[in-house]
Amino acid sequence: MSERRDEQEPIEKWLKELLKLDEAEHAMTDKQLKIVQAAADIFAEKGFAASSTSEIAQRAGVAEGTIFRHYKTKKDLLLSIVTPVMAKLIAPFVLRDFNKVLDSTYDSYDQLLRAIIVNRIEFIEKNMKILKIFIQEIPFQPDMQEQFQKQILSKILEKLTASVEKFQRNGSLIGWSPLTIIRLSVSSIIGYVLSRSLFGSKDAVNWDDEAEREATITFVLKGLAP
Repeated sequence: MSERRDEQEPIEKWLKELLKLDEAEHAMTDKQLKIVQAAADIFAEKGFAASSTSEIAQRAGVAEGTIFRHYKTKKDLLLSIVTPVMAKLIAPFVLRDFNKVLDSTYDSYDQLLRAIIVNRIEFIEKNMKILKIFIQEIPFQPDMQEQFQKQILSKILEKLTASVEKFQRNGSLIGWSPLTIIRLSVSSIIGYVLSRSLFGSKDAVNWDDEAEREATITFVLKGLAP
């Protein structure tokens, strides 16, 4: 098996980026930064529901009451982490890179799938800890869903729909709703990328990355053939 990719970005680097981007509006205090860093770690490890403010306070090295001086509830603390990241880090990064992919011209749907896969792998692996919070909490947090739909999903769907419709017109994709085709394609790609992140580095798992990628693309193409 080939050598693995770079390690995940340390959460401290992500937080420094968040702090830097927030400077023009309202810089975090040192205590807030420690609280957010501890909360991000614990939310990623245990999930939002299983985390406690006392545990966050202990890891941050502050009194639990300090948390509630800055954030009224645990949910406010969660949203203080994910909302700025969605708006200022994740959304611009995703859209910038996806625009490069989706604004390019492809002769076939499998070329588009390959470009998306390559484009997303590095980002997902380096930011797995923060993305894990999104994956865990988005189904249960309407505020996060609204941010995701507004900042990312609607813009990506618009471009992907145009690409799908083009391949439907030339007869290479089935005439289902473009949203259905996108959902099935993205589900398969995410499954491959996450499996690669979880299992690809473990010697106990016989992971053939090239074979897994080709199998994923073939699975999608055969399932969506006219």
